[in-house]
Amino acid sequence: MISLLERLNGAVWGVPTLVLILGVGIFVSVRTGFVQLRLFPRALKAFCRQLSGKCNSNGVSSYQALCTALAATVGTGNLAGVAGAIAIGGPGAIFWMWVCGFFGMATKFAEAVLAIRYRQKNKDGEFVGGPMYMIKNGLDKQLHWLAGVYCFFGVVASFGVGNATQINTVINGINSALTAVGGNVTGFGNLLMGVGLAILITMMLLGGAKKIGTAAERLVPFASVAYLLLGMFVLIVRANMIPSAFRAIFVGAFSPRSVTGGMLGSSFIALRIGASRGVFTNEAGMGTASIAHASASVKHPVEQGMMGIVEVFLDTIVICTMTALVILCSGIPIPYGTDTGIVLTSDAFSSVLGQWVTVPIAVALCCFAIATVLGWGLYGIRCAQYLFGENAWKCFALLQGAMVIVGAVMNTQTVWILAECVNGLMAIPNLIAMAFLTPELRKITKGYKTSPTVRGWTRNIAQIHRQ
Repeated sequence: MISLLERLNGAVWGVPTLVLILGVGIFVSVRTGFVQLRLFPRALKAFCRQLSGKCNSNGVSSYQALCTALAATVGTGNLAGVAGAIAIGGPGAIFWMWVCGFFGMATKFAEAVLAIRYRQKNKDGEFVGGPMYMIKNGLDKQLHWLAGVYCFFGVVASFGVGNATQINTVINGINSALTAVGGNVTGFGNLLMGVGLAILITMMLLGGAKKIGTAAERLVPFASVAYLLLGMFVLIVRANMIPSAFRAIFVGAFSPRSVTGGMLGSSFIALRIGASRGVFTNEAGMGTASIAHASASVKHPVEQGMMGIVEVFLDTIVICTMTALVILCSGIPIPYGTDTGIVLTSDAFSSVLGQWVTVPIAVALCCFAIATVLGWGLYGIRCAQYLFGENAWKCFALLQGAMVIVGAVMNTQTVWILAECVNGLMAIPNLIAMAFLTPELRKITKGYKTSPTVRGWTRNIAQIHRQ
């Protein structure tokens, strides 16, 4: 079974998909004048101003929309995914993760802008949007089937990428912490933890989009700051190792064999693993975060687009880099060729700071994972509502809770391979739509310089439906 999934994953993440993801990112960067560089200072300032953002009656604030998107992106991929990328692709995989992150900032900008441009209101007066509405309201009718394909993969991915992988990694992290303090790890214990998490997550999902945004606003900053502080402490202790870690990353990108002692020798594997894990963690190109960004109350689409830039920067350039440096600077042996996931990250921290650190790492991991499941739960629900109607919310939330229990007892390797497969399949219809809508994106971006107002954007939705 695993060998079959690995072959499928290799096909999905082959040359065509890599070319499509990087190609669209480069294309959008060029067409927008490298917006990820031009608007980056303004985006950071806007992010700092919105740290105290409040909800309003028409939806959620721009900051809450960003937190919901970050809840789904900043998760176990930043801890376990990065560790797996280094173990399977070598340190050089991190370089390609950075490359994908750089162009991914432009891609995520485009996704957020187009989500605002083509969103619409549901029967409750809430803004809903994302790739399916971008396709439905922006492309010709001949291409509307892509929206259904995207939503189908979105529903599947919400159970795997956004649920099972997160819960599975949390259980492994908690078990690692229990082992470190002399506790016992049992299958029944995993099941009990799964049931407890399932009840908690189901209750939150049933609270609706605003409750999900509120939970994300509290969980994501807390877990991120705590994790970054621990990582900075490790790097201060091992500051002398930082130059060699960066050298391993840059050299390993083009010559993995020289860094891994011959255990990994393909630069294409480093590229493929770095790209696939990079997309898994920042989701640029998948279009999922645009579902959250679409609910934001902003004066102009570009304002939320800038939050997309910040989202990828914080996720990939800051948090993923921190994890990679901690692992490479810790001095622990890396079992190349084996995806050890969160265990490698936890061992790296504990080798420098002591076994006590496995407990706060497990706590941070729980916060990340719960936030991610909530964010992805919203994505899956929106996709299910597009396919089956707006009454699908309650049923889908209950199914998500059931999947939490399944994820608690699944095999780690199987979960990650399935997650990467669905990620690649999800990205295809979204990237195709973005390529077609780049002229509209360029027009909106240019218009922001002269008229940063919302007038005309919501009115255009009615015009689109009359066409």
